[in-house]
Amino acid sequence: MTPREDLRWASAWAPVPFVGEITMRMPAVPSGLWDLWDATGREAPPFWAFPWAGGQALARYILDHPDVVRGRRVLDVASGSGLVAIAAARAGAASVVAGDLDPNAVAAIGVNAAANGVTVTAHAFDLAADGTGDAEVVLAADVFYQVDLADLALAFLRAAARSGADVLTADPGRAFLPADHLTRVASYEVPVITEIETVSARRATVYRLVADFTT
Repeated sequence: MTPREDLRWASAWAPVPFVGEITMRMPAVPSGLWDLWDATGREAPPFWAFPWAGGQALARYILDHPDVVRGRRVLDVASGSGLVAIAAARAGAASVVAGDLDPNAVAAIGVNAAANGVTVTAHAFDLAADGTGDAEVVLAADVFYQVDLADLALAFLRAAARSGADVLTADPGRAFLPADHLTRVASYEVPVITEIETVSARRATVYRLVADFTT
């Protein structure tokens, strides 16, 4: 089954809880989708199918503060559903590129962007191998939940900041958040999927990563 075929049967259209201006394909029964992915032996969990807390917070911040991206070239990495990228496009970014390692995520980004009437260039993206291109703003939400990913993401984001990009990230306090490298910008109480998070809301914070010229 192709990524677009997976996307069609795995989800239905719904507004994002904390970012109601944006509609995405989301599963009606979240736990059922996880079980189905496990039962059918797919390699990557369906992270693309859910609006995670950090992504909702960063999307909300961008829509409420459009000057952060307006008229600027934006790169959204580990984009998942494309929620943050779509928010950047709606806020008036000159261009938006969204990348993810999972082909299902790349398909979801394209479908979700089209449904919201915005242009987002979606393609496969590897934090370990790819660069920021000509991006003036680099966005990354929910990338600090695993130690290896957190280390990789931090190295990528630090390089982006050193190159002159404005780097924003958002996270609900996951275990591997590199707090020493981040400056708080805003915090929100964000509704989350109880079946996955075990709570109905999490406090998610938007951060700016300050350029660090040390190695």
